[in-house]
Amino acid sequence: MVEAIITAAKAIGAAICMGVGSIGPALGEGNAVGKALEGMARQPEAAGDLRTNMILGCAVTETTGIYSLVISLLILFAL
Repeated sequence: MVEAIITAAKAIGAAICMGVGSIGPALGEGNAVGKALEGMARQPEAAGDLRTNMILGCAVTETTGIYSLVISLLILFAL
């Protein structure tokens, strides 16, 4: 019975970690893409620079989501 409770707590903890950890990257990437598209609409000649910076920013932002995935997997399988 104790092992079942521990397994359930691990699953709940991993789910909470992934849920909370994915909110920040989703909001950050959505904001970055929206602002980049707005800038491209206002200045089409700067689209190349904006696109490059947007992709770089999204890659950096996505690392937070990947870290939360790694922590969730550690909670599930290593503890």
